Amino acid sequence: MNKIKTIDQAMEYIRDGMTVMIGGFMGIGTPELLIDAMIEKGVKDLTIIANDSGLPDRGVGRLIVNKQVKRIIASHIGLNPETGRQMNSGELIVDLVPQGTLAEQIRAGGAGIGGFLTETGIGTEIEEGKQKIQVNDKIYLLELPMKADVALIRASVIDKLGNVYYRGATRNFNPLIATAADIVIAAAEQVVEVGGIDPSDVMTPGIFVDMIVEGEK
Repeated sequence: MNKIKTIDQAMEYIRDGMTVMIGGFMGIGTPELLIDAMIEKGVKDLTIIANDSGLPDRGVGRLIVNKQVKRIIASHIGLNPETGRQMNSGELIVDLVPQGTLAEQIRAGGAGIGGFLTETGIGTEIEEGKQKIQVNDKIYLLELPMKADVALIRASVIDKLGNVYYRGATRNFNPLIATAADIVIAAAEQVVEVGGIDPSDVMTPGIFVDMIVEGEK
C-alpha cells in the first residue's frame, strides 16, 4: 500500500464536524502544511484536541482565528487572545484540561484502556460532573479515554512505511495522538526509503500512520 498521498487526497478525510487531534506544543511540531490545507478547504465546526490553542498566526490558532473550530480541548490558551475572546463571547467552547491528564487521556484512548484514576483536579472545578473513586484512604477522579476521528502529526523524517522520527521538541504530543485516532495523517519534512531510519530512532511505528503528505517545511 502506497501511503504517500497528495494534500488534496489527505483532505478528503477531514470533514465538517469531525474531532481532530493536532500535534504540537505552542506551535512547535504542529503540521502547518495540513493546517494550511484545512483553512483553504474551509472545513468547519471542528472539535480540536491539542496541547494548546497555538498563536494567532501559528498552529491551531490559525483555525481558531478563522472560526473553523466550535470546541477545543486543551491545556493552555494564553498565547492566543482570540481563543479567550471567542470563549467569552460564546462563539467557542473551551475545555481546559490539566496537561498531564490530557496526555494520559490520549494515551488511554490509544491503548484501549477504559479510564484511569488521578488526584489532579480534586477540590477544583475540574472535578465537576466526574465520578470519584476511593482507593484505600485517597479519593481519585475517574478520567475517561480520549480519541479522535483524525490525528494530524508532523514528522521530521518518515520512511515510506510510515515509521517516524521526530526531531527535538517536535516529539511532544505527536507520538501520543498517532495512537488515538481512526485515521493518522503525517506531514513530512523528509521522506526516506524503508531502512533510512535506524530502528532504534523510530518514535512512531508505521502501523499507526495511514497517510504521508510531503512538503512540510
